[in-house]
This record gives sequence, C-alpha cells and structure tokens, in this order.
Amino acid sequence: MQTPSSLLATILLMTTPFSSALAMDATPPDAARKPHEVKAPFGATRNDDYYWLRDDEREDKEVLAYLNAENAYTDAVLAPTKPLQEKLYGEIVGRIKQDDASVPYRERGYWYYTRFEAGKDYPIKARRKGSMDAPEEILLNVNAMAEGKGYFNVGDAQVSQDNTLLAWADDDVGRRQYVIRFKDIATGEQLADTITNASPNLVWADDNKTLFYVETDPETLLTVRVKSHVIGTPATDDVLVYEEEDDSFYMGIGRSRDDTFICISVESTVSSEQRCTPADRPGAFTVLAPRERDVEYSADHLDGRWVIRTNAPGADGKPAKNFKVVTAPSDATSRTQWTDWVAHSDDVYIEGFELFDGFTAISERSQGLERLRLLRNGGKEEYVKADEPAYSMGLDVNSEHDTPWLRYSYTSMTTPATTYELNVETGERRQLKQQPVIGYDSSQYSTERVWVEARDGTRVPVSLVYKKGFEKNGTGALFQYAYGSYGLSMDPGFNSAAVSLLDRGVVYAIAHIRGGQEMGRDWYDHGKLLNKKNTFTDFIDVTEALVKQGYAAPDRVAASGGSAGGLLMGAIANMAPEKYRAIVSQVPFVDVVTTMLDPSIPLTTNEYDEWGNPEEKRFYDYMLTYSPYDNLKPQAYPAIFVGTGLWDSQVQYWEPAKYVAKLRDVNTGTLPLVFRTNMEAGHGGKSGRFQRYRETAEYYAFVLDQLGVAEPATK
Repeated sequence: MQTPSSLLATILLMTTPFSSALAMDATPPDAARKPHEVKAPFGATRNDDYYWLRDDEREDKEVLAYLNAENAYTDAVLAPTKPLQEKLYGEIVGRIKQDDASVPYRERGYWYYTRFEAGKDYPIKARRKGSMDAPEEILLNVNAMAEGKGYFNVGDAQVSQDNTLLAWADDDVGRRQYVIRFKDIATGEQLADTITNASPNLVWADDNKTLFYVETDPETLLTVRVKSHVIGTPATDDVLVYEEEDDSFYMGIGRSRDDTFICISVESTVSSEQRCTPADRPGAFTVLAPRERDVEYSADHLDGRWVIRTNAPGADGKPAKNFKVVTAPSDATSRTQWTDWVAHSDDVYIEGFELFDGFTAISERSQGLERLRLLRNGGKEEYVKADEPAYSMGLDVNSEHDTPWLRYSYTSMTTPATTYELNVETGERRQLKQQPVIGYDSSQYSTERVWVEARDGTRVPVSLVYKKGFEKNGTGALFQYAYGSYGLSMDPGFNSAAVSLLDRGVVYAIAHIRGGQEMGRDWYDHGKLLNKKNTFTDFIDVTEALVKQGYAAPDRVAASGGSAGGLLMGAIANMAPEKYRAIVSQVPFVDVVTTMLDPSIPLTTNEYDEWGNPEEKRFYDYMLTYSPYDNLKPQAYPAIFVGTGLWDSQVQYWEPAKYVAKLRDVNTGTLPLVFRTNMEAGHGGKSGRFQRYRETAEYYAFVLDQLGVAEPATK
C-alpha cells in the first residue's frame, strides 16, 4: 500500500513537466518466450522464459541478434541526445591532462612510473636508473600492444630481482583470462615463453629465472593452482606448487615486505590462510596458521617477525570483529604463537597496515571516515592530519621500508586525488602531486556529510557535493550512487566526470549504506546474507530524506549502481519505483537465485558467504524475496538504462539481457528502457582512458534528459 508521500511522488512523476528529447517512436525488441524450468535441490521450481538468452560461447546467432537489436534500439532512442553526449564527452575528456604521469617510486635502485602521451588511450610503463634524470627505459608501451584490439588490459607487471627480466599478464578480451609473457629489458626482446589461463598475479623467485603464478579454471575462472615456471622451459612442464580444493576460496601470491618470503594467500568471505616459503630457496610452503571458519588474517614480515591483521578471538574467546594486529615469530605455524599488539576496538575498524624500519602505519576507519595511525617503535602514536571534515585517505605506494617518509593519498568530493609524503621523524609534509583537472576550480563547489535515519533507526552517512549557489528548496535534481556489498567502502573521493553534473546544477550524493564497511564490520554483516534487504531499504530511506531536506524535487531523482550495485538498482526499482525518475544499472547482478544455483558460472561458489547458498531452503526463500529478476511485476517503472559487456566474467551478460526482456513484458509505464551491450568488453567496460568516457557520456545524457537538465546552469 502506498503512503500519502509515496502517492504524491507517483503523481508528480506522472505529471512531470519535463519534455524528454528521446525518440520514443522506435519499436523495442521483443525477445521470444521459451519456457524453461529451473530446479532447486529440494524440489522447488521456477519458470524462466528467457533462460535461452544464456550462451556460454557467445556464438548463438539468435542471442547475438537480440543483443544487437537492443543496441540498435538504444541508438535510435538516444539519437536526439547525441549532441549532448558529444558535449559531455568533450567536457569530461577536456579535464584530463593528456600527457600525465604517475608519481615515481624507487625499488632496487630504479625509479618506476607510468606516463601517458597526448591523444593516446593507454599508458607507457617505464623506469630510470638511479634518478629521474637518467635515460628512460620503456618496459611496456601498452598503446602499441593494444593496437587493433577492442579491449586490452595489462593486469600485472613484475621485474625480476636482478632488474633484467620483465613478466606481465595481459587480457585482450575482458574476461579476466590472462596470458603471461616475458621480455629481456636490456634488449627489448620478447621471450618465447607464454602461459595461458592465468590470474594477473606474478612473483619472481630470487634466482631470477623462476616465476610463481596463479592458474585459473578456464570454465569457472576460479583461482585454483599456484605453479612455478622456469624461463626457457615449456609451460607444460610447470611445477604444481599448491592446489586449492575448496572452491569458496580466492587465491593470490606475493612477497613479504622484507623480500624474505614468497607467500600464497587464500581467502573466502569468512576465512583465510597463508603459507610461505623462503624467496631465496623456494621449497615447501609452510602454513602460518591453519584456516578456521570465521577467522581471517593477513600477514607481512619485517625485522624478524610476522605482523598480522586478524579478527581471531583473544584469550577471552571474543572475536575481534573490527580486527586487531598481532605479532608472531618467523617460524610460527599456529595461532598459539601470536601475541596481541594493536588492540581490538568496537569503534575503530582496522583495514590494513604498512611496515617500516622505525614505525608502522595503520589504516583505520572511525565514524565512516578513514584515518592513518602512526605507531613508532618506542610506543608513541599519532594520526596523520586531514584537511577537511569529509575525505578519503589511504596508504599509497611505499615500496621501501628503510625510510622515514610515509607516502599516502588524499581526496575529497571537491579535492582531486593528491599524493603526499610525510616525514614521521620531523613532521614535514610535502605534496608530491595533485591530479590535474583542467578547468576545475575547487572553490566553486561545496561538499558536506549528512546523516540519515533509516527505517530501523540506524544512522546512515551520506556524502554530498554540489556547485556553490545551489539552494535546498526542493526543486533541484539529485544523482545518488551506492554499492553496498562485499564490505567494500565507497569513500567520498573526487569524481572528475561528475563535475559535468554539478555544473548543470545536479547534486551528487554517495550513500554509505549497509553492506559496505564504512562503519566497521557490523556495517557489512548487517547488509549481507539474511540481512541483505537492509542495503536496499537504506538506499531508499536516504533518497526519501534527501528529498525531504530539499536537495531534490520528488520527480528529479536519479540512482546509479554497478555490479552488486546493479542488484541494488534492480531491487529499488521493484520496491520503490515511484521515488526515482531514472536509474542507471551497469553490469547488474539481477538474477540472483538462478546464478547462485549454478556452480559452473564463474565466481558463484566464492559468493556463498556473501549471498547464501540457495541449495539451502532458507537462503533460497530469502533470495527470492529480493532477486530483481524474480520480483519484476506489473507496475510503472522509472526510466532505466542498463549496460553490460558481452565478455563479462563477473556478471554474465545474460543476467541483464533476461532482466530487460522480462521488464519489457511487465512494465506498465511509459518512460524509456534502453539496454547497451558492449560487444568487445567485460565487467569494467571499455579499456582505454578516453573510450570509457563515451559510455559515461551516454548514460549521463540519458539521465540529464530525464531530469529535465540539459545545459550548464552557469557558464
């Protein structure tokens, strides 16, 4: 039943004065219905008329024809916004410094950096020996490597310990199936060695000829094995080092801070385990502490000891929900050898740390904001100062441990990404770089942090930014973004593209809803599994509050989210369609039950502790109450823009394809529904630094059209 306020919002939407420029006379595709029964292990069944849109090989002519028809329809509907799209693209790209470069960092006598050339989409990875005045050595010119390819990504690149060989992993499909390649840096010669079905995660041993890597399953794309490859030998001879048999765990490999150990880390949503071997004589990998459900840990090594972030229970048996830091001897093999160092706090969430010879930097969260705590070896501690009340701060590249300089990043919704160095001995702070944003003047914009009371009484933080002169009079337009899953925090950082929204009078808001970890581990736990609906209701409650507080008119609210944030978009569209004029749903996870019932689909088994395993009836029943695809029903939906990538490995293209096909059947409203499939990309969209903004400009134009905003309010 609609409340009076929601009814009013519906009326406002129905009687909106905005005149859309979209070409609504085009005929949308009508996908054929082909009944298909989806079974659950305990006997439950569901009919899925659009199951046929799944094609694992991406070769079915009928499926491809449907996707192409949707693209053609989207082209037709959005054709009148082409001038606006071009203007937006020009604005966004025009803020980018074309010949930009990263802040160099030093490692084993070389300064490493990434730079861009004017007009080029991809980076050049390079280094200089001894100082930045030395001759440049180009490691990878990604522009040349990507030539003629619709998608290209270098996922990892590692130089051997003697600085002579380069190993890298690249993907030219967008499906996270990487190929490892090698080159002699001095000669530039690419070696004959190639390794397929790999993860972008590489580590050299100290012998400078052995590379450790993680092999993925070609069907599920799960990280399943660690192998070692010796330069000059065929990949078929690579030695199996470790195989993970539990398909709910992800796997990675790395070096310890002091380069003493090579470590394999495996982790699920609720458990982790680490095993290490000496880097100078790799052999058996010794487990630091055996895995245990609901116990997570990650370890690093320096100064003859392990330093470990963990939620393991203390002597009192209570888990350290917000994590603590412990130490252990170098030969530790059990949690009984751990000694508490940085205590657990109910109010402070420990995210990570970085070890230095004279101090340790702890990355923490308190009241939804990040901070860095410095612990000196003598016991003294202090915090790195922030310059604004709402910001994002974190550890940057600190490649060397024998230095008093801590490098960290800082940004806010009005401050572009900035890299600082702080001398922890003298207190001197120096700015190494602030991301250039051409034509941007931070003094013209305001940011604030507000708190919204959700329907269950929980206070939810919201970060907002708008152009100065904005009046909270209830007539404006709002663009609200959130994610809300996996404990990933959406911090208030600078968004260069969003300046085009702000300049047109739109308020940009980030809702820090449950399911993230902005407010600590409880914030995550209360937004997953059987608490998942809190994520959706938090978002809706934030919208209601912002409208009530005058940040937007009830009929001028747009919402946006991607991946698991796309699940959020699908849920709010079903639960509260009257509160949103437009929704942008990118690579959305919308067919929750069917996907989670199929362990052959990439990443499914890794997700059981996030969503639940629908082979258990209690999770099946709960998922059915919110799964966007299953809860589509006859009602008037907002204007919706759905985007996906044909080669998406994380959310398969057929989820949004099925969702759109079914939504067209049940939608009783008249607002546009468009569906864009990038036929050459995966989960992250286009790969070039400019090309990706074509997609942004397209859905921004769609949103601005629906909100009745077209041109900047002021010049």
